[in-house]
Amino acid sequence: MTVRQPVVLSEDEIAAVRSWVVHEDAHVVAFSKPSGLSSQGGRIKAHTLDDLLWAFARSNGKRPELVHRLDRDTSGVILAAKTKPAAGFLGKALQARKFRKTYQALLLAAPEPRAGVIEAALRREEVGRESYMRVVQDDAPGAQASQSRYRTLAATEAGALVELEPMTGRMHQLRVHMAHIGRPLVGDVRYGGALTTPAGAAPRLMLHASKLVFPHPEGGLATIEAAPPRDFQTLRAALGL
Repeated sequence: MTVRQPVVLSEDEIAAVRSWVVHEDAHVVAFSKPSGLSSQGGRIKAHTLDDLLWAFARSNGKRPELVHRLDRDTSGVILAAKTKPAAGFLGKALQARKFRKTYQALLLAAPEPRAGVIEAALRREEVGRESYMRVVQDDAPGAQASQSRYRTLAATEAGALVELEPMTGRMHQLRVHMAHIGRPLVGDVRYGGALTTPAGAAPRLMLHASKLVFPHPEGGLATIEAAPPRDFQTLRAALGL
């Protein structure tokens, strides 16, 4: 069994991760993760959110465990379990697809139709040191079925704000699906999204996990929400949304 060694954090890192907390109780702690921070692992030589959870280490040397992940470029709600029983309970709920995740994204134009469900088989491919997801035929080797629901919340001549909900959990699913219907996310250069908008440059991928609904270990459903970060809201306002 691999024993995770404590990570030594600076006072600034501890203060930062604690400032991201949007909910905490005896079982879970939820954060609004900033864009540019990896959840776990990766090739970037910097602390991940998983490392930063040592800021919540208890006297017994244990610290919260991430229950689900967001990719490095996506901001928003992410959940960690504070106890082993909570981690087991939430892990089973996640595998049973009892988590409901809602995202907001900025586009350069509204989808047509304005709402619907995207179904497309995806396959993970390696290009150099990077991993991508590609839309493939349903019967292609390695193909994984995937579904995403989308709804346009606001639209102007300059852009659109959409709500996205992944009905399956494939890597980069929302990003690839929106590119597949000709509406890549602003700032998503990996999948064809422009960095330049009618309102100016986009600082990053404009995708934010705004809400997470999940079965709570104490019973019932818990809802955690996090407002988009300042750069998202600034660009949204500049696009007239």
